[in-house]
Amino acid sequence: MRIENENYYSNGVESGPDFMMNVCFDPFNKRMRVDDYRGNICSIENKIRELAGKYAFTKVIVKTRPEHWQTFLSRGYMLEGVFKGYFNGSDAYSMALYFDLERRTSGYWIEEDEILDRVLSLPQKFERPDLPSGYALRLATADDADQLAVLYNDVFQTYPTPMNKPHYIKNVMEEGTLFFLIENSGRIVSAASAEVNASYHNAEMTDCATLPEHRKHGLMRVLIIALEQELLSRRIYCAYSLARSLSFGMNAVFHQLGYSYTGRLTKNCNIFDKFEDMSLWVKNLSDVN
Repeated sequence: MRIENENYYSNGVESGPDFMMNVCFDPFNKRMRVDDYRGNICSIENKIRELAGKYAFTKVIVKTRPEHWQTFLSRGYMLEGVFKGYFNGSDAYSMALYFDLERRTSGYWIEEDEILDRVLSLPQKFERPDLPSGYALRLATADDADQLAVLYNDVFQTYPTPMNKPHYIKNVMEEGTLFFLIENSGRIVSAASAEVNASYHNAEMTDCATLPEHRKHGLMRVLIIALEQELLSRRIYCAYSLARSLSFGMNAVFHQLGYSYTGRLTKNCNIFDKFEDMSLWVKNLSDVN
């Protein structure tokens, strides 16, 4: 097991005589995520319950293959979203199991439905807006880690991963995560990343942050389009994002850029100031607009 950050998460492999699975243990978010697996599904599911109890996780997420999601459904899991094209073009079904009623229950679901309705009524706009005078876009490097950490610390009260730590940002860059940033007067005012899965050729659009005083310029659209173009150049076609369901602006960005809404993950992570529901948006970058 390789420890990413002792206060946040660790990635490991769990196995038995008839199964193997890649697991992310995430105590900060009180959850466990199974990102890949093979072997006997019954043995895998029994091991999941054993580990969840051992570490007192209140939520388990399993990215299942199309042929297995109904098996997990029959054992009490809930289908919360579909990552279209996740496994080299094959869909992944996000199945969730809860061990705590408060974690299972969302107090914002109806409000989020109303936000989603408003978002889906917006026209799609695929063109990249021009940056205002004084703003510059570029691919980030490890030398930007200190300033990026300041940006994330200023924007988010809490965040699912330690993006306010420069060494963490450098580590994820080394592991293949791409960051684009926008500067104004020498200061990073907006940034976003694409966390690339090299095995299955997908990427999560994440770490989206803009300082409040710069949010009127459509900077996030510029960043997401730049990341998409970079992913296309690397032959990565499945892009997805988990946006705070209470955020009209971020959900609007993905809808208007052609992402499809494919589910909502209840109290998925500790972000901003509480456990929040996250809306899943997916796009096939090989589709011509």
